Amino acid sequence: MAEGTKLEIVSPERLLLSETVKSVTVPGADGYFTVLGDHAPLMTTLKAGFVTVVDTAGISHVYYVRGGFADVSPEGLTILAEEAKPIAEFDRAHIEALIAAGLTAQQAASTADDEQRLQAEIDGWRNLLLDASVGTATAH
Repeated sequence: MAEGTKLEIVSPERLLLSETVKSVTVPGADGYFTVLGDHAPLMTTLKAGFVTVVDTAGISHVYYVRGGFADVSPEGLTILAEEAKPIAEFDRAHIEALIAAGLTAQQAASTADDEQRLQAEIDGWRNLLLDASVGTATAH
C-alpha cells in the first residue's frame, strides 16, 4: 500500500485543502466510503455530508461538503464540491432553514412525485444534522 493519498478539496470559491493524507472518508451518493493509498479508481457524486480526513500525523480534520463529485485516481482523490468548508464554518441554522422551506414546499406540492422528492431532500438535511450532532470526526 502507498504511504498516503494525495487529497484536494476544491469549491468554486477556493482550494480548501491540498496535501498527502493517511485516509479520507467521503459522503458518496451511495453512502460513505473511505479512501486509502492505492484505492481502486472510482468516480461518484457527493451527497451533503462530512469529509473526515486523517492526516499523516493521525489527526482527524472534518469538512462539510455539498454537491459535486469525488474522483479517485492513481494520482489521488479530488473532491470538486459545489460547497466546501471546514466544520467550524458549518451553519446548523442554514440547514434548519432549508428543512423548514422544504416542509412548506412539500405542503404546497401539486403532485405525489414532487411531494416524494421534497421528502427525500428533507430527510437528507435531517440526516446531515444528525451526523453533525453525533460528532463526524468518528468513523462512519
